[in-house]
Amino acid sequence: MSEAVVDDIVAVLPPLLQTLESLGFIARHLHPPEFGHVMQIAGEPDEALRAVRPRLAEWPEQFAAIRAQLETASDAALAAYQGLRTVQDGNGDLMSVFRALRYTPRALEALYPLAARLPPVNEFFTDPALRGDTELLTRLAEPAGATTGILHDSDEPGSRGGFSLYVPEYYAPDRAWPLVMALHGGSGNGRGFLWSWLRDARSRGAILVSPTARGSTWALMGDDIDTPNLVRILDFVRARWNVDEKRMLMTGMSDGGTFCYVSGLNSASPFTHLAPVAATFHPLMAEMADAERLRGLPIHIVHGKLDWMFPVQVARQTQQALSAAGAAVTYRELDDLSHTYPREMNAAILDWLNATPAAT
Repeated sequence: MSEAVVDDIVAVLPPLLQTLESLGFIARHLHPPEFGHVMQIAGEPDEALRAVRPRLAEWPEQFAAIRAQLETASDAALAAYQGLRTVQDGNGDLMSVFRALRYTPRALEALYPLAARLPPVNEFFTDPALRGDTELLTRLAEPAGATTGILHDSDEPGSRGGFSLYVPEYYAPDRAWPLVMALHGGSGNGRGFLWSWLRDARSRGAILVSPTARGSTWALMGDDIDTPNLVRILDFVRARWNVDEKRMLMTGMSDGGTFCYVSGLNSASPFTHLAPVAATFHPLMAEMADAERLRGLPIHIVHGKLDWMFPVQVARQTQQALSAAGAAVTYRELDDLSHTYPREMNAAILDWLNATPAAT
């Protein structure tokens, strides 16, 4: 790689990665009354990125693939910040914020292939608590094979019912791997929600499946058209990779978390653990659920005290109802969490999944 190209990468990567970290911070701490304050704390890393973005324009042709990935990631990150600043300046609403943040997964998807080539990118996609583990970083830098890395099945933007999948690049079939099926929130999609979990699945060794609902959101009322599709996807994955049948987690955010209850409390559910986040729940669901399914079923509930969509009292009542019905409930209430996804909880959820035996 030419010295000039290396110099450009060294100039572009730090502000790009900092901009992406700041976008993650905004997404995690977004609370409508505090939006302006959160933006102030996040700072202006996009300004530094915008200043060095032109350096990617004049690379030799042999480096075109790397340049394209950095350009796509940079442009998506800058578009996200531009949308957020528009709202910060008084033009737009909460939906405008959500639309702006949808650029973040596009940036991450463009950048991820460089993790095997550029150490700072490899570290970025590693759990911060584990970045000092040089042996792990070496293992994580392995390039993806035909059956590892990120795979998509009928999960193009705008499509319904498909899924995105991550299999750690260091996957080996000689042992069983825990599986996480992560369900997006209302109006979301699996391809975007994959990035809420990828860093942790990659760092801690789990197969990650992120499906897209068949309808505009999960089948919370009426005919359940999603559970059969999730079972189909699960069967597809289990037929091709060695999945630990005692560590199969269904988790989800908002509508996805609520669907964990709708689908996961069914007596026929193949999932051994449930972890709804920022979800809602009706006590009748516990009364209608199969008593044998509930007995000892490990359920990990995460909810924010600031949640403006599903008040925290609902989660507290859910914990009481499910515990009374015989489930093994772990309840975590986060003081600073609004109706957003707390990515920092993924490691704790994976530790819980690995340590908590499935119901027998």
